[in-house]
Amino acid sequence: MAENLYISLGNKEEVYQSLLPQIEGLIAGETNTIANLANISSAINMTFNHLWVGFYLLDENQLVLGPFQGPIACTRISKGKGVCGQSWLKEETIIVKNVNDFPEHIACSSESISEIVVPIFKANGTFFGVLDIDSSLEGSFDDLDKNYLEQMVLLISKTI
Repeated sequence: MAENLYISLGNKEEVYQSLLPQIEGLIAGETNTIANLANISSAINMTFNHLWVGFYLLDENQLVLGPFQGPIACTRISKGKGVCGQSWLKEETIIVKNVNDFPEHIACSSESISEIVVPIFKANGTFFGVLDIDSSLEGSFDDLDKNYLEQMVLLISKTI
């Protein structure tokens, strides 16, 4: 297990290229999913300093708040509601440039302006939860984030 986090000072792609193997090392050999998700949310938050980084996990047909870094968050989200619920419903990554323009956005924090949500699936293909990242800046997320965050959740999938 890695005990230190090196934060690259390069462009966004270089930062992700540095972070991804560190995430892999961080969770290598650790079988506790909650511990892994807690460290991953911390590593992403420390690296990018987003408003909110965390996980919502499937529990009895709702997404329930899991490990996160940032302000207090909504505790439960129904399928199809908000960006997280839509990502679950569609089983795809959703990038929102401005959450105020997103129908049925759940405003857990008035500081949140843009958001990316990446679905997580177990190794057998069943839905597990989502990685949710919010920014206080408009248009913070793009296809580069999508690509690297999807690679990150594939690493997570191997541990659950």
